Amino acid sequence: MAVNVVCICGSLRKGSYNRMVMNALPGLAPAGMKLTESPSFADFPNYNADVQEASGIPPAVQKLADAIRAADGVIFNSPEYNFSIPGGLKNAIDWVSRVQNQPFVGKPVAIQSAANGPLGGGRMQYDLRRSMIFLDAATLNKPEIFIGNVSTRIDAKTGQITDQQTVEFIRQQLAAFAKFIEQRQAISKV
Repeated sequence: MAVNVVCICGSLRKGSYNRMVMNALPGLAPAGMKLTESPSFADFPNYNADVQEASGIPPAVQKLADAIRAADGVIFNSPEYNFSIPGGLKNAIDWVSRVQNQPFVGKPVAIQSAANGPLGGGRMQYDLRRSMIFLDAATLNKPEIFIGNVSTRIDAKTGQITDQQTVEFIRQQLAAFAKFIEQRQAISKV
């Protein structure tokens, strides 16, 4: 069965390790899983209900919401900023949550994080999971991907994941996510 997954990178930095992980996913995905990068949230205004009331949902927000809605699943690849979700990503989630026919409802979601600290973004994942619970997304619980000490596991010049154990963990999560998506789709048809 073919599954289409949209990947959202929580870092806007071009040289982000999380972007490198996201870019490696198509080569690690099981057969039938197509991964594409989401539309950018770089130009979203800061969420403000007054802006929404005066101007409506910005077109860039609608574009991201439409991509999430059209996908079978979503993978977040995000660093941890100040023990939590990066501000730009949180702002994007806040905007998308305001869109009619909120696209995260029932949507299968997987989370991956990479950071130079030993926890690999664990606190960000905790907060992102809480946001997904509020939005009624269906978050894959296990296997989890926390890439700690990421600069020792990814070649920053080539973007290649050099740690074979990390590669295998990612493969396992992607395979589990494909099955999770299929299970959620079967439930929704009942």
